[in-house]
Amino acid sequence: MPRKRDRRTATAGSNRLVRSGEFKGVGECDSAGVSVSRTRICDSMMLMRYGLCRNSKGYEMAKRFSSKLTHLSPVWYELKSEGANLVLEGRHNVDSGWISDIRANGKSLVLPRVVLEMPPAQLLAKKKHQNKAIEHIVTECKDMGYDGIVLESWSRWAAYGVLRDPDTRHLALRFIKRLAQALHSTSSSSDTNRHLQLVYVIPTPRSEDLKEYDFGPHDLQQLMDDVDGFSLMTYDYSGPQSPGPNAPLKWIRSCLHLLLGDTEDVSRSSAHKVFLGINFYGNDFMHSGSGGGAITGRDYLSVLEKHKPKLQWEEKSAEHYFIYSENNIKHAVFYPSLMSISVRLDEARAWGAGLSIWEIGQGLDYFFDLL
Repeated sequence: MPRKRDRRTATAGSNRLVRSGEFKGVGECDSAGVSVSRTRICDSMMLMRYGLCRNSKGYEMAKRFSSKLTHLSPVWYELKSEGANLVLEGRHNVDSGWISDIRANGKSLVLPRVVLEMPPAQLLAKKKHQNKAIEHIVTECKDMGYDGIVLESWSRWAAYGVLRDPDTRHLALRFIKRLAQALHSTSSSSDTNRHLQLVYVIPTPRSEDLKEYDFGPHDLQQLMDDVDGFSLMTYDYSGPQSPGPNAPLKWIRSCLHLLLGDTEDVSRSSAHKVFLGINFYGNDFMHSGSGGGAITGRDYLSVLEKHKPKLQWEEKSAEHYFIYSENNIKHAVFYPSLMSISVRLDEARAWGAGLSIWEIGQGLDYFFDLL
């Protein structure tokens, strides 16, 4: 397991690590993501450094640090139904100039994210619709010169309730496998010696026990030989109605344990394809639990400058936070620090897992010092 560290964090506008006070208690580029390591564990452990891009800051950071990123996933596409037809929307979002810059600056692969928005019954129950969806995606990759895609569908299928039925679940897994196989049979235009790739987004369990709609170890093993990577969404643990840390370390461990088993029993062939999600954004919650929401790096620095709060280290979650008051309302802000990120890098190393950081454009520039 990760080695013990001092309680430290980064002060605003500095790379310096400083000791903090004791915990007092509290009652999508949007950007790009990457795998990072304070000790460059990505070179020795991770095959992939995966990221998402949507807003201008995310695009900027992706170009600036493209030499440190293996994969970039601009959030451009949705697969929708229009009557009896399937439509892949999103080409109007494509920034060809940005792709050219990425190609020129480094060796990052470009895998746009595709979200399946159409009702699962329409897709999974009819093989001709599956074939058409796969054709749309592979054709778009070839036409636009992509290196594959990042697919997001499980959380939507779970919301429709279709994953409770074993037969429909089998069809869902089969569709993902067929898509992966179709991509793998197609060469990348940027390197004809490399096939197109598929990364699949998997939501985290919301309890200590797997529910029938959760993506579990059996699902992982069913897809392991075909999918190139799994982006595990280990963030957004807390919300405005239940304020608290963004991704408590104990919860992260629980998610990995449910998916991979005990650390000692983990097969490296499984763990290395799972990319532990780390947030580069934070949350500014009202202390009463009556509101609040996400906070980005720029706004975080503004709050620090205005209120000059004391950063606190919360031992159980392994996150920094601070309290401030405005208009007689107390706020609790949880935001990543060099220390909290380092702890999670150690956790990924202990499991032999990879990393994906969600929304680099919402982080602080010196987070990249950990690369």
